[in-house]
Order: sequence, then C-alpha cells, then structure tokens
Amino acid sequence: MKIPNTINTYCPYCNKHTEHKISVYSPGKRRSLAFGNVKFERKLQGHGGKRAGKKSVKKQGKRQLVLLTCNECSKKQMRVYIKSRTKKKIEVKR
Repeated sequence: MKIPNTINTYCPYCNKHTEHKISVYSPGKRRSLAFGNVKFERKLQGHGGKRAGKKSVKKQGKRQLVLLTCNECSKKQMRVYIKSRTKKKIEVKR
C-alpha cells in the first residue's frame, strides 16, 4: 500500500497545519533481560522450543503506524495512518 512522502496536517507543537514528512514506524529491539522476556524464555524451556498447546486464534492484521515529522519545528508524532486493521505493509513513495 503506497502513501505519499509528505502530508499537510495539524502539528500540536506549532498549533497550526504544517507540512509533515512521513516515515514508516518500526519498533526497536526488545531488551533481552527485561522481566517479561526472561519469563517468556523460562516458559519455553521444556517444550522443545514451543509453548504447550495449539493456537486456535487466527492472526489479525496490524494497524499501520506512521511517524510524522514537522518541517517547521521538526517534532515527531506517531499516528495510525489507516484506521482499519490491514495485512498489507505501508510503503512511502519516493
């Protein structure tokens, strides 16, 4: 799904509509020593690398997050670009 690389939208920091540069948001690497990750790794042990039981839930599409950067104040804000869930990835036009 292709989206434009600039968009004219409201900036809460400038308090007016300005042009924003769009980039696709990608989350960073998770910390391996965080409590949740340690707990999950401990739970995987003893089941041959998989959790016990079968998954009965069908995978759901994700909401596509976009990082907007204001051209005037260069502040960043995150926004869900397409309101519905989708399996297609967002691609920024060059």
